[in-house]
Amino acid sequence: MVVYKTPYCGCCKGWVTHMTRAGFSPTINELEDLAPVRSRYGVPFTLSSCHTAVIGGYVVEGHVPPADVMRLLREKPKALGLTVPGMPIGSPGMEIPNGSAERFETLLLLDRSGRTQVFATHGA
Repeated sequence: MVVYKTPYCGCCKGWVTHMTRAGFSPTINELEDLAPVRSRYGVPFTLSSCHTAVIGGYVVEGHVPPADVMRLLREKPKALGLTVPGMPIGSPGMEIPNGSAERFETLLLLDRSGRTQVFATHGA
């Protein structure tokens, strides 16, 4: 897994910690601007978050739970990858002290036009 992130993002570090604990071995590439990375892998701005990862020929955008990445790699759907747009509270790397979490969806990014379908639902 290769992770692209800015040097200043703390929640990205939190997400990398989740991935490492789940058995992944992330390699970190810090860049000032992730827009070219997202463009290269077909992630539209409207579906973006604060970091982008690449694994097994798929793009993983944002705070995607490790279990969803494992499922993606196991099922191998015909798609570009997964995205959790934005930065939902309670998602991996976005935890808050009181433990609350908002409901969020992991989306299967089907193609470069931005078509998606719900891959998994998480949170309250």
